[in-house]
Amino acid sequence: MATIRLTSSLALGALLLGGCASNSGGDASVTEQWLGRWNGPEGTYLEITGTPADYRLTIANLDGPRRFVGRAQGERIVFVRDGVVESISATDGEATGMKWLLDKHNCLTVRSGEGYCRD
Repeated sequence: MATIRLTSSLALGALLLGGCASNSGGDASVTEQWLGRWNGPEGTYLEITGTPADYRLTIANLDGPRRFVGRAQGERIVFVRDGVVESISATDGEATGMKWLLDKHNCLTVRSGEGYCRD
């Protein structure tokens, strides 16, 4: 049963990310500027390497680092985590929804409560 769920999640991710390869309507140079490490609170971080068609994402939370593959879609990076399509977008600290990052200006946010900044 777990194999079926994993296969289904991978197939879903491939389908959803397949439409991202064209970088529809966006400028890949925006996401290329995000390469490198972005820090969150308490030792968490997001590290982005690779190219817009094949980003390698390392997201470390308090349980440790996990790796994902993402693709640029417009001014976002889209990836699949635990069967859910997620996206990374440029924000400020307030938009991360995290009190530790409120005064920051150069941030990336996955969802409210999950953000990483460089300043």
